[in-house]
Amino acid sequence: MHIDIITLFPHMFQGPFEEGILRRAREKGLLSIALHDLRAFGVGKHRQVDDVPYGGAPGMLLRPEPIVAAVESILDRPVFRGADTAVEVETLPPIILLTPQGRPLTQAVVKELARHDRLVLICGRYEGVDERVREFLVTDEISIGDYVLSGGELAAMVLVDAVTRVLPGALGYERGAEEDSFASGLLEGPQYTRPPEFRGRQVPDVLLSGHHERIAAWRRDQALKRTRERRPDLLEKRTSSEDPSSGE
Repeated sequence: MHIDIITLFPHMFQGPFEEGILRRAREKGLLSIALHDLRAFGVGKHRQVDDVPYGGAPGMLLRPEPIVAAVESILDRPVFRGADTAVEVETLPPIILLTPQGRPLTQAVVKELARHDRLVLICGRYEGVDERVREFLVTDEISIGDYVLSGGELAAMVLVDAVTRVLPGALGYERGAEEDSFASGLLEGPQYTRPPEFRGRQVPDVLLSGHHERIAAWRRDQALKRTRERRPDLLEKRTSSEDPSSGE
């Protein structure tokens, strides 16, 4: 997979993308990332990328010209759906604006995005972007939560990390992503490692039993219990999506 990221602050990505799973995925050739400085596509000799909103609202907005120019340069084709421009959207890679107004990033969305060979991420800043970018350029808008960040850079890092984890071969343990929280619609249950006893607290006997079926059943029960206690909304979603006659 190749991911293009358009940002005003490309240096923010240097540390996170050079560590852990992301570094290993890049070294294996499973992932490539290109950072594009939006300022390079700015307007005029001062490379302006923002301006005041029409109508007298506070703050600044990202102008459409730099963003459109950046995406069209990256993809080497017209992509803005202007009044006199026909664009076959279905032939484009996902062009994603990171914004708190987007659809929530869930594990299902992560798997959906991982099926593509290429993604283009646009990191918003200031009070957002000109609405014409939303309407006639981007093909998707994604939010990582119901809160506001200073920009889309941190959200882009989260999205890239989540998508990379589900790429085949990215994890050392191939079933690791399948057993993560949310992968099955449940939170992951408790996990233990050595020592078997720590300051009077014991690892559950079942995990030391070597009985794989009992361990699997215990883990599922614990996942259901934890989800019921912490995120009952997830159980409601599972119930509503399942055949009522199939049971839990």
